[in-house]
Amino acid sequence: MSEASVKSRITTDIDFDREGRQASYLRAPLSRNTSGWGTIEIPIVVVKNGSGPTVLLTGGIHGDEYEGQISISRLAASLDPADVSGRVIMMPAVNIPAVMADKRLSPIDDRDLNRCFPGNPRGTFSEMLAHFMDGVVLPHADISVDVHTAGHSFDSALSTNMHYLPDEAMRGRTMAAAGAFGAPYNVVFWGVDEGATFTSCVERRGILSLGTELGGWGRVNVEGVRIAERGLRNVLRHAGVLAGEPETAQRDGSAATRHMMVRHQDSFSFAPTAGVFEPRHMVGDAVEAGETAGFIHFVEDVDRPPIELRYKRSGLIWMSAGPGRAARGDCVAVVMTDYAEPTDSD
Repeated sequence: MSEASVKSRITTDIDFDREGRQASYLRAPLSRNTSGWGTIEIPIVVVKNGSGPTVLLTGGIHGDEYEGQISISRLAASLDPADVSGRVIMMPAVNIPAVMADKRLSPIDDRDLNRCFPGNPRGTFSEMLAHFMDGVVLPHADISVDVHTAGHSFDSALSTNMHYLPDEAMRGRTMAAAGAFGAPYNVVFWGVDEGATFTSCVERRGILSLGTELGGWGRVNVEGVRIAERGLRNVLRHAGVLAGEPETAQRDGSAATRHMMVRHQDSFSFAPTAGVFEPRHMVGDAVEAGETAGFIHFVEDVDRPPIELRYKRSGLIWMSAGPGRAARGDCVAVVMTDYAEPTDSD
């Protein structure tokens, strides 16, 4: 029997087909020293009215990424069922143990939930939760918007993101949804380790999948929250769940999202050794191949000179390193370029 067909250990009293607004919890079992039948409660709000598409909005898959937690919670509290044509499933704090601990990884099993999909109902807490999201929640969805930031790892240019999809029609639909969301940038990317992410899980089910990176550096980004709140409603308008047209004007005067890409591995800069990384650019800055990306300093060694890192590709900075101290192999910068369809020579 496949793991996907095994019944989840997580329960909920939410009826996804019921009309109106429901606010409740997923209850995930967690036996511990002080509570043999203990559970972890994960908030969920479902608003349904008549027929129409279902949009799934998720935040807090990483606990130290706040803009999705705020924007989805606010939408869940204010969305009027009478204004909805279809269904909206809102989960502002999916990885609630990590959210409450202010950590990327779950403090229960020290796992990154976004590297555990499609999950395992018999596995660790994160694997069990991933299995529920894949097997119970996702089958209801037509569109998924998973709101992320760069947490403590990076700062990020305010953007939506999506994988490059070989299916031309789905790629076009996803880019159109990203344009409707209306962040300053949309980044089409070929990632470093994407196979076990929620995005990849959504895509395997043939569901339109859109992500975001709306800040980082371990803080709440004021503009990131504004873009998230506007973007979520924009997607609902784009899908026909809410009436009206998306608002996509940018603060710099441009009318729409700029589509970018991170296609090649030389867009990523990695620390060749441990030390204090000094970046030379902020997110959104234009950089040239061969230009200094930053220096790794060895402050504990009095006379050891720093190592200089140089960009291998020209473009704009999508991600800039967060923590000052980098470990060997840490990514310290990501460069994005204007989107172009791949050719046979790529």
